[in-house]
Amino acid sequence: MQAFTFSTTRTLIHEPGSVARLAELCQQQGADRALLVTDAGIRKAGLLQRALPGLEAAGINATVFDQVEADPADSTILAAVAAARQHNAGAVIGFGGGSSMDVAKLVAILSHPHCNQTLEDLYGVGNARGPRLPLMQIPTTAGTGSEVTPIAIVTTGKTTKAGVVSPVLQPDIALLDAELTLGLPPQVTAATGIDAMVHAIEAYTSVHRKNPYSDMLARESLGLLAGNILTAVRLGTDIEARSRMLLGALLAGQAFANAPVAAVHALAYPLGGHFHIPHGLSNSLVLPHVMRFNAPSARALYAELAPLIMGDDFTPGSDAEVSERLIRWLERLIERVGLPRRLRDCEVPEDFLGQLAADAMQQQRLLVNNPREVTEQDALAIYQAAW
Repeated sequence: MQAFTFSTTRTLIHEPGSVARLAELCQQQGADRALLVTDAGIRKAGLLQRALPGLEAAGINATVFDQVEADPADSTILAAVAAARQHNAGAVIGFGGGSSMDVAKLVAILSHPHCNQTLEDLYGVGNARGPRLPLMQIPTTAGTGSEVTPIAIVTTGKTTKAGVVSPVLQPDIALLDAELTLGLPPQVTAATGIDAMVHAIEAYTSVHRKNPYSDMLARESLGLLAGNILTAVRLGTDIEARSRMLLGALLAGQAFANAPVAAVHALAYPLGGHFHIPHGLSNSLVLPHVMRFNAPSARALYAELAPLIMGDDFTPGSDAEVSERLIRWLERLIERVGLPRRLRDCEVPEDFLGQLAADAMQQQRLLVNNPREVTEQDALAIYQAAW
């Protein structure tokens, strides 16, 4: 057995209504002042009222930064850091989707009184160093798994992004409260759910740092996600389906935090950068086509995952047959949850595919994990198949 190292968030809480414990958790972290990082949609939906009154009643002085946008810009992160410093925050709470949780991670580092790094210093792998403020994450979507990953993505220009990857970003506490996801719109539920499935599939087929522990988590994740995504999309008030989706996304996050994602994400990022397509939808648009490209090198692994994902629809066959059936099944799932399947349906012009392929080649941090080498011509062919 190969040697491996596995790390994850120290404390995981999975319980409907558990956001009521937030004040207690802040006190356990020794903080009586906190910055809660979120977006305007979360505030408008009234979800903050599940958390703020309890904090106030317990004497926790919390201020809200609600300016996080999808694909958060470096300027947003700096504004959040300024808010944390002005408030003299002793802890940071990420409350929302992956964008809010990513911003919270960076704020926890940059707003620490003894931080001597700038945001630009953090970009890359292993460049972010401690100390940081206590960090708690509360996801309101079942998708990114950011609550258990040491990764944050920053939009650095009009179409460019940079990643920060460091153990320092690993949160202290992940709190999964499915009641916070009950009002999530069907399309958001679908896109974030497919995103989580991509995390697990890519972790299982990653050529770097794949290990028995990440494999176990990926398999369990895919059973939960594939078995509940249709119910969560069609019957959004089903608390059991929502709970299972949240746990599935967390397990997928643990898996890919240790066995990193690859070409699906590498090809998805330019779609978000240029056309502001939500990350989960970007992943779903290219997923089947990357899997077909990877099949010559990964079909045996896809065949292992097929029964877990397809459930009663699974039928045995050769690895090649089963992997193709799995890809077709995923294509049908994407349709069944109501997501567009073609780049053209998302207003991506055909004459821009070459630029997307060139940009995807800049994601070598991800492409090196892919089970099959991807050239720029390969990337173009995948985009063409997806168009």
